[in-house]
Amino acid sequence: MKGIILAGGAGTRLSPLTEIINKHLLAVGREPMIWHPIRHLIKAGISEILIVSSAEHMGLLIKSLGSGKRFGCELTYRVQEEAGGIAHALACGERFADGDRIVVLLGDNIFEYAISTYVGDFLSQATGARILLKEVGDPERFGIANFYNEKIASIEEKPTKPKSYYAVIGCYMYDNQVFDFIRMINPSARGELEITAVNNLYIQQGQMEYSFVHGRWTDAGTYESLYEANIILSANNNKILTKGDLV
Repeated sequence: MKGIILAGGAGTRLSPLTEIINKHLLAVGREPMIWHPIRHLIKAGISEILIVSSAEHMGLLIKSLGSGKRFGCELTYRVQEEAGGIAHALACGERFADGDRIVVLLGDNIFEYAISTYVGDFLSQATGARILLKEVGDPERFGIANFYNEKIASIEEKPTKPKSYYAVIGCYMYDNQVFDFIRMINPSARGELEITAVNNLYIQQGQMEYSFVHGRWTDAGTYESLYEANIILSANNNKILTKGDLV
């Protein structure tokens, strides 16, 4: 299994901090933000990791991360030529995945506890995908899961009248069908290939599982959530806790 970290985007909600630096290199706790998802993947037993970002930001990311030796992993890099949504960025990783299962992390997602338990649950599946859910107070910012008989019936992107408060957060686990599904979807009204559309295809095939995230989580995409991310990781001294650890 391989890991893919998506670290593109303009980071406009964090301007002016992001006028000269990729938001994934902003400090969270004692380290650059993007070090956090790398450590999560390694803790889950994944040592081959792809970083996807824009040409504008790739140089500084490589300078910070290098070959991956400092983390004990092997890093590969791919340039996303134009901003086109999460699914568009993920498509850049098809050759890297080479038919293997993948765990995809958005580079600005901060987890209090390790994702390794959820990765283990994914490995126990014969096929399909697994997403992580977290109850949120601002569902209009996220893709929201709609449930029927304890199964996810659909995911609605940024709903004004949500059917639940469980957001699909930035950790996605897929088998090798995902790239075929990306080719099947069309750009949304905002001109992007939405990962929600890909997830809904898995749901329609009856191949989507889910896990509820334990502990604190934030996406670090706004000043408020960046502050929360620093609280989470500073309290833990940037350590990734496993379930049952004392904070």
